[in-house]
Amino acid sequence: MIYPIVAYGDPVLRKKCEDISEDYPDLDKLISDMFDTMYEASGVGLAAPQIGKAIRLFIVDASPFAEGEDGDPSCANFKRVFINPILFDEEGEEWGFEEGCLSIPNIREEVKRKPKLKIEYYDENWDLYEEELDGFPARVVQHEYDHIEGILFTDKINPLRRTLLRGKLNDISKGIADVKYRMRFPKQKRK
Repeated sequence: MIYPIVAYGDPVLRKKCEDISEDYPDLDKLISDMFDTMYEASGVGLAAPQIGKAIRLFIVDASPFAEGEDGDPSCANFKRVFINPILFDEEGEEWGFEEGCLSIPNIREEVKRKPKLKIEYYDENWDLYEEELDGFPARVVQHEYDHIEGILFTDKINPLRRTLLRGKLNDISKGIADVKYRMRFPKQKRK
């Protein structure tokens, strides 16, 4: 099933999400549907709040970042499911990269993040991992982790840029956005 992506302005995107247990209903199907939804929208990551679920779950497939001349080979096989993750260390000198978000279509802004992190999480089989990541895999994970903490990439950009984007962000919440995938807009007037 392809879920509609929840757009900017929906309160679920601002919630600090709850842990889930191994008996969460239809978790395997939810994870599969999240991958289908992410691929349908040409994304590299998707967090549960982006489909309206305030749970600590996100998925990533950073393989598109491995492609092309400037591609990062460490992204080639970086496909993961993160359940109840805990990000407990970020280090290094911050570096900027233009990020976007499926919940905030057609807006890309430079976000500075630390290049290395340590994270603990369960995968889809409930195996526990502790991993150190750096570069683009770390960035994708940081972006998705922010989602389950109720943080959007626009919270991390220059305050002046954020002010200048206010009108566009408001338009997105009203459904004024050119997107090629299904979305759910919180302030869209019903016809």
